[in-house]
Amino acid sequence: MCSPLISAGQTVLFQGDSITDAGRSRDHDALLGGGYANLVAAWFGMLHPELQVRFLNRGISGNRVCDLQARWQADCLDLKPDWVSIMIGINDTWRHYDRNDPTSAAAYAAGYREILQRTRAESSARVILLEPFVLPYPEDRKGWREDLDPKIAAVRDLAREFGALYIPLDGLLAAAATRREPAFWAADGVHPTQAGHAFIAHLWLQAVGAL
Repeated sequence: MCSPLISAGQTVLFQGDSITDAGRSRDHDALLGGGYANLVAAWFGMLHPELQVRFLNRGISGNRVCDLQARWQADCLDLKPDWVSIMIGINDTWRHYDRNDPTSAAAYAAGYREILQRTRAESSARVILLEPFVLPYPEDRKGWREDLDPKIAAVRDLAREFGALYIPLDGLLAAAATRREPAFWAADGVHPTQAGHAFIAHLWLQAVGAL
């Protein structure tokens, strides 16, 4: 049996937008929603029950980096997690196309850096960064690459800067979409299907050495 990076009794916090939220409860921390966060907790608990790791989900549908900044104290630092897993950015791109409310790559990077700086300064939590992604379905999603790609590059730079574990989700899902059509993994190019959530959960578990 492998030895995970996550130690006994630690708390893992998932943060992000609707992909992380996935219908999680606002009243009961044990109800993590129907997405990858719940799958990670289920599989990690099954594989390593002796570690008694606690998982929390504070993803909120529609969030952008600026929203994480606004709620970082209450929804991260006050929870005193040992690990913080963040996937944020697709709405920073989406709002450019559906509401003409863009977030520049520079503003996105600055906001992301600010929450990572606060995490480093005010906690001892280790960080896991999952890059935002988009798959080429429907057709208009292909045009989003111009806006999203610089943001993905920014997350990669931040992972290096802060020594975070990094999951290159956009590239790995693009590779998966050569095995089955993009809609098999994310029906609208953004929100994962059951298979898509399982794919993300598997990558996450691999990244922390749980498999």
